[in-house]
Amino acid sequence: MKLTVEIIILIYFVFINIVAVAVTVYDKKKAVVHSWRVKESTLLIISAIGGSLGMYITMKTVRHKTKKKKFMIGIPLIFILQVLLICAVMYIKPW
Repeated sequence: MKLTVEIIILIYFVFINIVAVAVTVYDKKKAVVHSWRVKESTLLIISAIGGSLGMYITMKTVRHKTKKKKFMIGIPLIFILQVLLICAVMYIKPW
C-alpha cells in the first residue's frame, strides 16, 4: 500500500482527534472531582492543530465546557477554518 499525502493527512486527523477526545474526557473527569485540570489554552491548541471535530463532539456528549462561549463558538469556528483550509489544499494539491 502506497502512503499518499492524502492518506497521511487522514491518519494525522484521526490520531489528533483521538487525542482531543481523550484529553477532553480526562479534563471532564478531573473537573468532576475538583482536581488539577488541563489548561484551556492546551484544549484550544489541540483543537487548532486538527482536533476540533473530536473535541466538539466530546464536549457536547459529556457536557464539558458547554457554558463557555470561548469553546462553544471558538471550536466550531476553528473546525470551519480547518475544513476550508483542507478543501483549498486538496484543490490546489501542491505536491
